[in-house]
Amino acid sequence: MDKCQCLKYFIWYDNVYKIRVQPIREGMKIDRIDVYYVELPLIYPWRTAYGEDATIDSVLIRMMSGQHVGWGESTPFKAPAYSPETAMSVYHTITEFIAPALVGQEFETADQLMATYKWIKGNPFAKAGPEIAWWMLKAEIEDAPLYQLLGGTFRNVEAGADFGVQDSIDMLLGKIEGAVNDGFKRVKLKVRSGWDLDMLQAVRSTFPKQTFHIDCNSGYTLEDIDFFKKVDELGLAMIEQPLYHNDLLDHAELQKQIGTPVCLDESIDSVRAFEWALKLKSCQILNIKTGRVGGLSVAVKLHNMARDAGIPCWVGSMLESGVGAGILIDLATLDNFTYPGDLFPSRFFYRQDLTEPELTLNDDCTFTPSMVPGTPYTPKHKRVEQAAQLSQTLLPK
Repeated sequence: MDKCQCLKYFIWYDNVYKIRVQPIREGMKIDRIDVYYVELPLIYPWRTAYGEDATIDSVLIRMMSGQHVGWGESTPFKAPAYSPETAMSVYHTITEFIAPALVGQEFETADQLMATYKWIKGNPFAKAGPEIAWWMLKAEIEDAPLYQLLGGTFRNVEAGADFGVQDSIDMLLGKIEGAVNDGFKRVKLKVRSGWDLDMLQAVRSTFPKQTFHIDCNSGYTLEDIDFFKKVDELGLAMIEQPLYHNDLLDHAELQKQIGTPVCLDESIDSVRAFEWALKLKSCQILNIKTGRVGGLSVAVKLHNMARDAGIPCWVGSMLESGVGAGILIDLATLDNFTYPGDLFPSRFFYRQDLTEPELTLNDDCTFTPSMVPGTPYTPKHKRVEQAAQLSQTLLPK
């Protein structure tokens, strides 16, 4: 054992005088938090039922303890269209209320950390950013890859292909053909009024054996039951978030009337929401996004609840940079993430990602979890500075 290693250990004697060596748990005192509001241009606009995004507005959190660093990312988008939160509201809530309560304090568990801002109502995206950064800091201090700390198993995780609303059906069919030829096992399609049934029928007739599901992003109501019954005939894997963004009752009613599994996304922003969804039988599949649910700890709890209830789940994405996307890959190693996730290589959406190296896809359309202790993919400082619209550093008073 060299000198540096010895600094991390101490020797103690048990009651039979055998020498044991145990690692010293280094402190988790938070010495500094940097918060960045970044804007990343997309290669192609992201169009959904709630609107169109030419850029992805995201909030990065850099948390330090001594020489150790952890990065977190929360990506609610610029406008309050996906959820009531925005990138600006997340930046404000973190810099004004959450980060000042964390810096200078020491936390042994994520639950202790989250307890400091439990008084804040809602705002899961704002709560998620620092919590995720804390997990990355913990992973670096404990010299362990994130998937181990979360309880995952080292394995390649499957990625799916996702396509928003395109300029034409022919353009979409061309992109789907590329995804099928590349070997993606499932394709997710965004739908909205005017870009739904005709498009889906064209897709299914062209690719009769491919696994598809649709994401409605809360764009429909129970008055569209005839539409859903026609979709029911297309053999989709699921219908994701068809109804109102925080509804549970109508989704339960819709699930009674169709055979295609309903998957909830926006409606599940907490453990409590999923408890009610289980009672009401509002869904048969669950999408889990770290930002939407308030962080990694909640994501793991929801995964375990779904597993125990016999409901499969999968990892969703908010088009995070490589910082957040790398973390999602590690999360996807938990055993009940059985459907290919929204996991993307950097080149899918961004001309230049924030991280180096960038995320790359294996030839079989899977990602391999990182063995790096700490943040799986760290951003380049210069790229963060170039993308940052706002930034703030918080230090102990």
